[in-house]
Amino acid sequence: MPTMTSEQARERFVRARIARLATTGADGRPHLVPAVFALTADTVAFAVDHKPKRSARLKRLANIRVHPEVCLLVDGYDEDWDRLWWARADGIATILPPASGSAASARYVRLLTDKYRHQYADRPPEGPVVEIAVTRWSGWRAA
Repeated sequence: MPTMTSEQARERFVRARIARLATTGADGRPHLVPAVFALTADTVAFAVDHKPKRSARLKRLANIRVHPEVCLLVDGYDEDWDRLWWARADGIATILPPASGSAASARYVRLLTDKYRHQYADRPPEGPVVEIAVTRWSGWRAA
């Protein structure tokens, strides 16, 4: 089974539209949610946006405050299992203020708006921004 190099895993991230974000709560339980993201160098960023949420107090942010170690996963599924792949970014997350209060956050929101033009054209993310310094890229592909 072929593994990917760090560079190959990062390249899969560049092309992906959605990731799954894994965090760990104070109770040690894992929490997994989908996330749209932007990638620059070895930093992945996402922001709290206007999509409906169950609560304004997001578990992913609470978990990051307690355990900043996170994992992001992107993957490609195909009925032809010779075309399966996944790529993973492990890193340390930092919660930044919304773009209105931070130059770094504003830069990440611009990257997100560029990537998700249709979704964010009229309403860019206004909530906190999470910056993830990737410490390890890894991946696997079937063939």
